[in-house]
Amino acid sequence: MKRLIALCAATLFLTLAVSGQSLTNTLIRDRIRNQNAENCISLNYDAAGKTTKIMAVSENFSKDDAGRSGILAMNFAAGLFYPGDNFVKSPETFMLTFWVLSKKPRFGASHSLTVTVRDEVLVIGSARYAAKPREQMEYLNFEISRENLTKIAQQTDVRFQLGDDEFSFTRSQMKLLADLLMITDMGNGQVSDSN
Repeated sequence: MKRLIALCAATLFLTLAVSGQSLTNTLIRDRIRNQNAENCISLNYDAAGKTTKIMAVSENFSKDDAGRSGILAMNFAAGLFYPGDNFVKSPETFMLTFWVLSKKPRFGASHSLTVTVRDEVLVIGSARYAAKPREQMEYLNFEISRENLTKIAQQTDVRFQLGDDEFSFTRSQMKLLADLLMITDMGNGQVSDSN
């Protein structure tokens, strides 16, 4: 009986100890450095607002994809905001923003996003859309679940439809997404396989 009580007490202690852990900005910075991602993933803490922003900025999509879609260039950023300088649970959603350089707005009329991974089509939905024609810029903002971002990051060849046009993620863009997932994972810091 004493052994059973001791075992229950140890289990309760470990459960409380694990649930009290948090992923701090210091640990996230270390993970960014360990992934050699300092040039594309940033972490900024706003002391006045007591919030943190993590942002991963990609390279441009291929010139072929841009040319076919009638734009000059496009890249994206993925990230999140959270209160304070740590979190106790892996973020469930991320912001995904496409920055489009074009001579005239291209995605104003049609700005939904679907991603094809293996045999599955992930319907991300319609963007919050903004255009700045004088700057020749369009911004398409999506909220994407960790589950869908993980499905995308696990692949080697991913095509997606943005509005009426099709694009492919580059290898470095896929690595960027995988790095973002890894550095924000409360578990062991690895992108888990959900398939």
